[in-house]
Amino acid sequence: MKREIKPIYPSDNNNILHHKPFALFWCARASTVIAFQMQAVAVGWQIYSLSGSALYLGLVGLAQFLPMFLLTLAAGHVADRYDRRTVARMCQAIEGLAAAALAMGSFFGWQSKESIIAIIFVAGAARAFEGPAMQSLLPGLVPAPLIPRALAWSASAFETAGIIGPALGGLLYAAGPTTVYASAGILFLAASTFISLIKIGRAPSQHEPPNLRSVFAGIAFIRSRPAVLGAISLDLFAVLLGGATALLPIYARDILLTGPWGLGLLRSAPAIGALIMSVFLARHPLQRHVGRTMFGAVTVFGGATIIFAVSTSFILSLVILAILGAADVISVVIRHSLVQIETPDEMRGRVSAVNSMFIGTSNQLGEFESGVTAAWFGVIPSVLIGGIGTIIIVIIWMRLFPQLANIYSLGPSDK
Repeated sequence: MKREIKPIYPSDNNNILHHKPFALFWCARASTVIAFQMQAVAVGWQIYSLSGSALYLGLVGLAQFLPMFLLTLAAGHVADRYDRRTVARMCQAIEGLAAAALAMGSFFGWQSKESIIAIIFVAGAARAFEGPAMQSLLPGLVPAPLIPRALAWSASAFETAGIIGPALGGLLYAAGPTTVYASAGILFLAASTFISLIKIGRAPSQHEPPNLRSVFAGIAFIRSRPAVLGAISLDLFAVLLGGATALLPIYARDILLTGPWGLGLLRSAPAIGALIMSVFLARHPLQRHVGRTMFGAVTVFGGATIIFAVSTSFILSLVILAILGAADVISVVIRHSLVQIETPDEMRGRVSAVNSMFIGTSNQLGEFESGVTAAWFGVIPSVLIGGIGTIIIVIIWMRLFPQLANIYSLGPSDK
């Protein structure tokens, strides 16, 4: 089994971006998220224009969920067995080709609802392998004491891209979906190039036989850590119930009465709040009452979802989505820190895969759930149900996982 070892670090260990491997990783993460967010805006607007159906917006989420659900455990084993950089850059290249296919379909006029969903399914398969490889690669790029800070900076890359990507996608859509997809394809290929430039040492290869026990080792490890299991499952249900992202095209067009530019801003708003919070956490890491802070953040997330559901003001909706994003990034940093600090390097791929499967698939499955419930009950009731459900989950999880609620600080001693 091949695995990375830590590179030689510069003398200024407290400045994360002075670590060249991490700086390249940060650029790759920003590039791929900008591309994904741009593409998401174009896909959402285009498929709603083609279908006029909330159900088809949900099917886009399902097309991303299925490959993630089916492939993630195998992807974790691949991330632990092979060079994580190679896995990540190959996946990003495939995502670039998928974006090119979307661009050609729009340019030549053969794009349909079905072709978009099929291409998104292929890109989702690549993302299933990319996620565990990227998550397990990060801890080997900085010294162990700086992992929580590196994760906060990584979150800032995600959120910065989450601001730029949707806004840029909405603006570029004025020139047509082809422009958006082509630009996304270029950014995916740029991310692949950044990962290729990361140079780190290699430990001697150790080959673990690929068997079911090895593939499912990540699940067994997480089950043995109640606090980690509680954090991951809390985020899973919060995102599954509270995510209204799939319905933003409907809110933009039919409730808030804006165009593609408005949809871009709505998708950017959570990232603006999350960016502000992630930069704050990078400079002032959480030190006390971490477990209670996570529960409080998810409660705010659910409350913000409820307010957004009934808002008819574009400005209020933007503000509420920003608050929602700020609350979400707190729980994300805590969860990622717990997972990475508690997990030995030789298992990080498989444990990160389970984390990706829980959280990544809940994003896509949450979009499908939102689309289906919106088709059944209406858009506003669907989002209201999700927000209320999120708060109920917090109450239940505080009783089910007291180990998580009692975590005081982030560190190896917090089991």
